Amino acid sequence: MRIDVLSIFPSYFDGLTLSLLGRARNSGILELNVRDLRDWTHDRHRTVDDTPYGGGAGMVMKPEPWGEALDEVAASTMSSGTARPTIIFPSPAGEVFTQATARDLSTRDHLVFGCGRYEGIDERVFEYAASLGEVRLISLGDYVLNGGEVATMAMIEAIGRLIPGVVGNPESLVEESHEDGLLEYPSYTKPSTWRDRSVPDVLLSGNHAAIAAWRREQQLERTRRRRPDLLPDEDAL
Repeated sequence: MRIDVLSIFPSYFDGLTLSLLGRARNSGILELNVRDLRDWTHDRHRTVDDTPYGGGAGMVMKPEPWGEALDEVAASTMSSGTARPTIIFPSPAGEVFTQATARDLSTRDHLVFGCGRYEGIDERVFEYAASLGEVRLISLGDYVLNGGEVATMAMIEAIGRLIPGVVGNPESLVEESHEDGLLEYPSYTKPSTWRDRSVPDVLLSGNHAAIAAWRREQQLERTRRRRPDLLPDEDAL
């Protein structure tokens, strides 16, 4: 998979050189390019924002740098004959990002993330981007961040770890929270007793059927308690 990120703060993404995603980049499983949006400006101050039409607080990101940046990044995909890129703009006005979203996006060949700042990006950028690829406005949740970088980092982490070969043991992906619609069961390791707290006996029993049943019940109980909205009505009772 190829991922391109457009941001006025490219150093935000230095952390993606670490751990599993860093190894995936080094091995060629994942190609990640982070570009400074200001590289597509043409004035002395490298301006990327201006005052909003109609008045109001704050500044809005100008369409010109975005248009040129998207042209260049998308052209590399289209010239290779592969499918058009999926262009993602983190936005509190977008669809909510879920594990299902991550799994869907992990199957794409080319993702482009556009990180907005200030009061957002000129709306015409989204309209124009739709001529270059599939456009998705995606939100991490019902809150507002200072910009799209943190949300993009979270999405790349969630998507990247689902790419085959990134996580060493693919079985671990199947048993995680949200993969089957429920929260993950609790995990334990050695020692069996720590500060007067013991590991549940069933996990020490060697009875794999009993362990599986216990883990499933823990998933349901944890989800009922913490995220009842994830349960069908009959399970929430």
